[in-house]
Amino acid sequence: MTHDDALPHAARPASEETSGHGSDSAPAPSAHSGGPGDRPGPPQGARRPGRGDDAGGPATTGSGRPRIVALDVVRGFALCGILLVNIQPIANAGDVVLPPSAARPEGAWMGLLAEQRFFPIFSLLFGIGFSLLLDSAADRAAHPRLLLLRRLLALLGFGLAHMLLWRGDILTVYAVVGLVVLLPSTWLPRWAVTCLAAALLATSLIVYGGGTALVPGLFLLGSALTRYGLIDRIERSIRVPAVVGVVFAAGAAAALWWQAGDVSDSGLSMAVAGLLLAGVYVCALLVLLGTPLRPALRAVFAPLGRMALTNYLSATVLVLAAGHVLGGPPDGWSATRVSLIAGAILTAQWLWSALWLRRHRQGPLEWLWRWATWGRRPPLRR
Repeated sequence: MTHDDALPHAARPASEETSGHGSDSAPAPSAHSGGPGDRPGPPQGARRPGRGDDAGGPATTGSGRPRIVALDVVRGFALCGILLVNIQPIANAGDVVLPPSAARPEGAWMGLLAEQRFFPIFSLLFGIGFSLLLDSAADRAAHPRLLLLRRLLALLGFGLAHMLLWRGDILTVYAVVGLVVLLPSTWLPRWAVTCLAAALLATSLIVYGGGTALVPGLFLLGSALTRYGLIDRIERSIRVPAVVGVVFAAGAAAALWWQAGDVSDSGLSMAVAGLLLAGVYVCALLVLLGTPLRPALRAVFAPLGRMALTNYLSATVLVLAAGHVLGGPPDGWSATRVSLIAGAILTAQWLWSALWLRRHRQGPLEWLWRWATWGRRPPLRR
């Protein structure tokens, strides 16, 4: 994996957490303000937009808490992009970094539209899910932070096991950053978390040129958004994401122009363009979710997003198998071949996820993660 997709496959820590609502395992928080997350709750009995069942089927987490559909969709969308970028690094098995496909003219679009554009989304979602779970756990557990500690340690276990197949795993990075940065931040007031997020993001860009150094700041930014109650209002209006998206798009256009002409090796232009374009993608999806396209977007992306951890880890096995069957050096694959491989894997994962979720509350690895988090075996079948 390239460092830029430090999420599911360098970035893809797909998770219930990353899911943006690590709450599959937790009960719905009561309508209150304050608490560990300082997050204002909605009025008693108020319906939370974006947590409906417009696409049919249950729209609740394993504990009965309404799912935030937008977060499932955004996570599933990002999962697709991350797999596309990381196919060659994964197929190369032993090596974490390969010459980017963007170095070839036919793959230039990958460098502009895909590389380093999706792991920021997952990192943000991880921070969101972490704070949502803390809110839920505070209503159910005597020591909610101990529960989150177990969750991060379990994630570290998944990551270390995954590294046996691919050294570019990002779950270990997420777990360590969560333990060192995200968990301690829960004792800070939300304004302090916001300021710290801004400082870490600026430092990671200026000093390190982006990459996985952005993860701590993005974790804290996601946590701050949740603690200020913005996630509960994420789908109340398409006007806000539309306006913010236009601002991001203007900045992204300038950053892409900068990246296209940048001959330095700092990576700063790609990192800045990546953050801005990630913002454009998220805002565009939120706007589209407020249109008649919502059922289609939910049908396509939500199953992938709800089983992000399972799909993240299983994708490594599928890519390695594809590389063995196709043969040849992966860094020599054309952008067309890479796209076809990604399409085939994602189609298989979508079908598997959609069928699995008809009978089960969550994916198999999400279920194990929830078990490790709460210390007791949760129900799996509906």
